[in-house]
Amino acid sequence: MSFNRFLISELSLSRFYNAFKRRIVDIPDAFAWHMNISRSRVTRENLYSFQGRHLGQRCFIMANGPSLANMDLSPLANETTFGLNRLYLLFEKLSFQPTYYVCVNELVLEQFSSEIGALRMHKFLNWNRRRLFNADNALIDFVRLSLRLQDKFARNFQHPLYSGGTVTYVALQIAYIMGFSEVVLIGLDHSFADTGIPNKVEMRQSETDVNHFHPNYFPKGSKWQLPDLKRSELAYALARQAFERDGRQILDATVNGKCPVFKRADFDSLF
Repeated sequence: MSFNRFLISELSLSRFYNAFKRRIVDIPDAFAWHMNISRSRVTRENLYSFQGRHLGQRCFIMANGPSLANMDLSPLANETTFGLNRLYLLFEKLSFQPTYYVCVNELVLEQFSSEIGALRMHKFLNWNRRRLFNADNALIDFVRLSLRLQDKFARNFQHPLYSGGTVTYVALQIAYIMGFSEVVLIGLDHSFADTGIPNKVEMRQSETDVNHFHPNYFPKGSKWQLPDLKRSELAYALARQAFERDGRQILDATVNGKCPVFKRADFDSLF
């Protein structure tokens, strides 16, 4: 049985408490974002400069599922690409680096900030973890995420983006705002070997991470959260509607992907 996007079995007092606590803790960051302080003003101005920058073009969003490790990604060398979360663990096998990088997962930002800060492409990171990064880094801009219970799809940078329970949804909003007419998703396996309560912070116990393209993506002893696949499917549907309403499209070229929302495409046939 479910209630809205939640399964009844997943609801608990601790989950309600954590959700309430997160919103209380977020108040100073929300206030700082809307105040006309230098850092928020500069990052908003920088974000506005990206609106429509890739009007009518194609891009690829590289999610982090296990299928990514078994793909020949060399055709992407001449494409505009978005790398997500710890995609940089794949860089040594690539002949290129993504054009853009997106990470809003607070646990990833907290645990791997030094690695993320050193990346040489333009980065879109979570405003709430801005203190972890050098304010003078010209390759970093921060996006503000809404904490409303119901996700929407942001069509410009004048308002907060929505997480949809996954960084892929944030990247889709950024790609839309940039003006891309076609977005191709890869590595969106939408299937996890681990089971449990979505969004609950847990300590990685196993030696090998089988949920991602790299065995040390979340190494033993690191903190991680099982994603909320139902929430992300509802959010993806909003993204598909927004793109199709404007005559644009999102294609899912993930090898053996399980996401039921997007039109499927064969990766090799796209080149």
